Amino acid sequence: MLRQVRGWWPRLRFRGGLTRWVPLPTTTPFTFWYLLTLLATTVVLRSVTAPVARRLLAAASTDAHNLQRHPLLSLVASALWLGDTHWLPYVLIFAVAIAPLERRIGAGWTAVVFASGHVVATLVTELPVLWAITAHVLPGAAGRWVDVGVSYGFFCTAGALTNGLSRQAHSWTIAGLYAVITALYLVSGPAELSSAVTFAGHLVATHVGMLCWRPWLRRRGWPPSGPGVVVAARQP
Repeated sequence: MLRQVRGWWPRLRFRGGLTRWVPLPTTTPFTFWYLLTLLATTVVLRSVTAPVARRLLAAASTDAHNLQRHPLLSLVASALWLGDTHWLPYVLIFAVAIAPLERRIGAGWTAVVFASGHVVATLVTELPVLWAITAHVLPGAAGRWVDVGVSYGFFCTAGALTNGLSRQAHSWTIAGLYAVITALYLVSGPAELSSAVTFAGHLVATHVGMLCWRPWLRRRGWPPSGPGVVVAARQP
């Protein structure tokens, strides 16, 4: 199937150089097929009744309850669902943060960067909740909220992408990421424990990409030089 897609896709042409921004199966396969997977699961959520949708998301959640019982399954499954049924905004999110990184370091390593943010941020934030429940500091209900989505992976790749920016652009982009993370926290109900956990997870994921992946990216020949983003498209 992938060979067939590669056969006909390059025949399509977009005006204004849109192919540099649109995720394609030939140049950014990880971004493209991940978006299609999210589209498929979003269609499922829109096709079933609300109680069934809630059960599907609860089963895939990386809350403390699921992490204690089936950690690997919940870590994988939670990244395949969106917390809502609005898929189109994620096309823009993936196009501006994940696809550019994939064009620079390839599909495999982009998947690793994304997964590192998703896994590390989840464990760093949810394991303390699990400990607090076990120690009877928090009620058992605190381990059963719905925690699905791609935000940890996104912020990790966005953080990694900042390592290819000039110094001034790097500072502004980091400030923008912090502003977005803070805004998401404020609009999600800052008094809720789940909001505080997600807020911390976003910060952890961003710094995993920004700091932990920086030495590796530098060894790959990606120093910040010149104005703007240093993102050279890989040849398909």
